[in-house]
Amino acid sequence: MVGINGTEYLELLGSQGFSEKDFPAIQPLHQHRVWRRVGDRPTPESVGQAIEEARRGDHRFHMEGDSRTNDLSWVRGYENVLDPMNKLSAQFHEILDRRAVDRRSHAYRNALFHNLVAQTSCYRYWGQSRWTDYAWEICRRGSEILRKDF
Repeated sequence: MVGINGTEYLELLGSQGFSEKDFPAIQPLHQHRVWRRVGDRPTPESVGQAIEEARRGDHRFHMEGDSRTNDLSWVRGYENVLDPMNKLSAQFHEILDRRAVDRRSHAYRNALFHNLVAQTSCYRYWGQSRWTDYAWEICRRGSEILRKDF
């Protein structure tokens, strides 16, 4: 079993002859409320404003639901996992975005692997337990890799 990110998976499907037209159009529940407000030229600011307007217009609207029930928050109560994930991601970009890095090198791919694996939903999805310990350890290792190898 090899871990791959979403883009790599889509590229593999493309190499097998699949294209965007082969997949059904999907979007998260209520996302249409955001896109309807944003229009054809979204910007980070316009999307943020559209999300806020949707929240003000319907107290049930949120962007934190899980994929299974859409009634659990991915955020509330999981700061102890999300904060290390966010810090690792910020550290990754602070260190690597400003320099020329061989993206095929072991050091870069190892740092990228830890950054992406740290952000998997499993660490939140299964609740506070061994999984949160895994998340902390992956974040710790990723941070150490970034400090030592770059």
